[in-house]
Amino acid sequence: MSEHRRKPPQPQGGGRAAARRGQSGSSSGRRAAPRGATGSASDSYGSGFYDSGGEDRAYGGRAEARRAAQRNTGGRRRAAEPSRGGRRAAPAPFPDKKRLIDYPRAGKYGWQRWLPSWKLVSGLCIGFLGSLVAVAGIGYAMVGVPTEENAAALSQNNVYYWADGTQMVASGSGQNRQNVSFERIPREMRDAVISAENKTFYEDSGVDPMGIARALANMARGGDTQGGSTITQQFVKNTYLSQEQTVSRKFKEMFISIKVGTKLSKDQILQGYLNTSYYGRGAYGIQAAAQTYYGKDAEELNASECAFLAALLKGPTYYDPAGNASLDTSASKEANTKRSKERWGWILQQMHNDKKISDADYQKAISKYPMPQERKASKGMSGQIGYLADTAKKYVLNHSNITEKQFDQGGYQIKTTFQKSKVEALTKAVKKVEKEKLDPEKRERDKHVQFGAASVKPKDGAIVALYGGAGYENGHFNNNADTSGVPVGSTWKPFVLAAAMEHGTYRSDGRPLSPLSKYNGNDHLKVRNNDGTYVLKKDNTPFFQENESEKPWGYISLRKAMEQSVNTPFVQLGMDVGMKNVRDVAEKAGILDASFAHLNPSFALGTSTPSAIRMADAYATFAASGKQAAPYSVTSVKFNGQEVPGFEKPRITQAMPENVANNVTDVLENVIQNGTGRNALSLGRTAAGKTGTTDENKSAWFVGYTQQLSTSVAMFREDPKSAKLLSMNGTAGEASIHGGDVPTLVWTEYMKAALKGETDLGFPAAEKIGEIQDAVGAPSPTPTPSVEPSETVTESPSPTPSESSSPSPSPSDTCGFFGCEKDGGQENGGADNGGTDGGVSPAPTPTDTNVDGGTSRGNGNGSGGGGLFGGTEG
Repeated sequence: MSEHRRKPPQPQGGGRAAARRGQSGSSSGRRAAPRGATGSASDSYGSGFYDSGGEDRAYGGRAEARRAAQRNTGGRRRAAEPSRGGRRAAPAPFPDKKRLIDYPRAGKYGWQRWLPSWKLVSGLCIGFLGSLVAVAGIGYAMVGVPTEENAAALSQNNVYYWADGTQMVASGSGQNRQNVSFERIPREMRDAVISAENKTFYEDSGVDPMGIARALANMARGGDTQGGSTITQQFVKNTYLSQEQTVSRKFKEMFISIKVGTKLSKDQILQGYLNTSYYGRGAYGIQAAAQTYYGKDAEELNASECAFLAALLKGPTYYDPAGNASLDTSASKEANTKRSKERWGWILQQMHNDKKISDADYQKAISKYPMPQERKASKGMSGQIGYLADTAKKYVLNHSNITEKQFDQGGYQIKTTFQKSKVEALTKAVKKVEKEKLDPEKRERDKHVQFGAASVKPKDGAIVALYGGAGYENGHFNNNADTSGVPVGSTWKPFVLAAAMEHGTYRSDGRPLSPLSKYNGNDHLKVRNNDGTYVLKKDNTPFFQENESEKPWGYISLRKAMEQSVNTPFVQLGMDVGMKNVRDVAEKAGILDASFAHLNPSFALGTSTPSAIRMADAYATFAASGKQAAPYSVTSVKFNGQEVPGFEKPRITQAMPENVANNVTDVLENVIQNGTGRNALSLGRTAAGKTGTTDENKSAWFVGYTQQLSTSVAMFREDPKSAKLLSMNGTAGEASIHGGDVPTLVWTEYMKAALKGETDLGFPAAEKIGEIQDAVGAPSPTPTPSVEPSETVTESPSPTPSESSSPSPSPSDTCGFFGCEKDGGQENGGADNGGTDGGVSPAPTPTDTNVDGGTSRGNGNGSGGGGLFGGTEG
């Protein structure tokens, strides 16, 4: 090896390695400190793996240093010393401090710091359970137990007042209930209730925790809280608690039920439940129910009758076969009977499955449904009083949180809008015309004829009078003033005209149409869609619209068509305007959406079925120059002298432009002066109105008004068994009954008395509106017309030969504020003019004429949602 590569001689004393060992003070046999331990540059960057002394350095020197440091600090990681390399210092250890609740946990880091210890978890659980026990103990100690059933379900009178504050009637009989002992309650009744509502009654503690949990969950979601309660809980609710659905009431019910279960025997609880439950028709308790529905004592009930009464406990409004459509349109006789039969059969089946009745007894009980006796009138509910109280009750229930059961328990004072003198005048008018025109003993077609009528104040909405039928005392419980299912016929045409004046037609590019615009009034016309194609029936053949007479009117103005109630112009006008616009105008005027029929061509002719109250209110919108107020029948309600909120007057809105309403009124004035409503001229004051007759003469209407009062009158025949409408052809000895006949006579007779002493205010002047369109829809002249003779149209309304012999109209017959009309074929219009008050023609398809859903009444034209209180109004 060459000399220059030799290591230079090292100084004595061990050289640099010895110096390092001397500086670090390391002793023989101890490992060298890791690089960087002294902080010197040579420490961090040594020249080799071995020092001059031959002592090798460990590869894991840094790790060893950290372990040593941890040993020196008691096992905890110590903070790193600042280094030239800029390393981040380790976090300082958490203080080991004693706390009552060690959370976040001391001495832990990372996720372990936030994980609670088992001591903390168990302590919290014990504390929570202890709190629950304490709360339950306090609640249990604070509630009492019912000592007797006489303290429960006390039924007081409800007192109704006329609009002037005088008493109308006190409903109810004070206490329509009588307690019976456990032994006098039939075993079948007890078994029926247990099998249907609480199979484990004799084994459970009286509380259904899961049922309460479901009720609370439903309550939180705003849903139904009913169901899931034990018989004990229902007994407690009947005797102790209000019917409000709140969390506090549910907890109170639970505590009382637990205590009742320990204090009373199961037989006592069951006896109390059956003696305090509400069975409908004002009957509280099993004894009152047995007398009300079957005219016998409770102990005489058989198994089938017991199952029927047990079904009522689910809700008498919907399970009483007599129906209660005045409170809810879905509670008709038909719907209730179906529901009742289904639940009655199900309860008997449950009793059989539970071995409560033998096979033979089950077969005997299920063989025949125990139809209860007819509902009877309560004391003081004769005449029209029952219908007035019924209307007011329905309004109260729909405008408050009061349940029917609470209301029937009594204690309410209800002030109504009804005026005694006007109610008596309306009843007298109906009875007088009935006596003059109808003779059921001599004419079969005079049997089963009914009337419904209502009178409303424009610009207010107050119902001042109504006629609901023959009276509760005569077994007529359906309120004809607030019924659905009677089509209104041509009284619907003003809404079509109003829609044309407000929205225009597709032919006018949405510009308002004048009442002097002319449409083809001939009979048997095809109806066109907006694209010019014909409306087709289900079999793809053209749909023809009929008038009630075959008179060839030619092109006549809408004013004239309204006067003589000609169908064909309004059907085509409705198609041109859009039936949706017609519906919207009617709805804004006050007609409930649920009473609308399908939007087919016949919709323009009154296939919808609003109540008499709603029709009077909608026409009141015309009388008030477009201002609409929802009808109402109650001005205040007090419970045991305390005011109940929610009975302020309905808000008045502008339902349609003022001039549109005034123009409708001007046209309807002409109906009375020159058209189908001329029988109303004997009123002797300014009035407007419209007649209406429906298909097959099944109903006839007259709706008319002055500025002070709007009144509607409906007349119809109804099969007492099926509740279907019957034809009135031949009624009153006439070939057919029209709105201009009997209904107009009743209207006029009533309005004479109701407006006696009132000033004739007339109506606001109507300003000209819209553009006049001549011969709307007429085809361009062609040398050889190819259409059928009945559809032939001309560009000018020249009179037909049959009309040339008719007397010329006088100026009063044909002139309005627009000026005098010059359309051909006009005649002096008498009442209906030989039957031109056009009825509803068959719709394009049979199914299209039916109204969706709900209970129907009469030839499938009914609607389940009609009537005054089908929504939130009344």
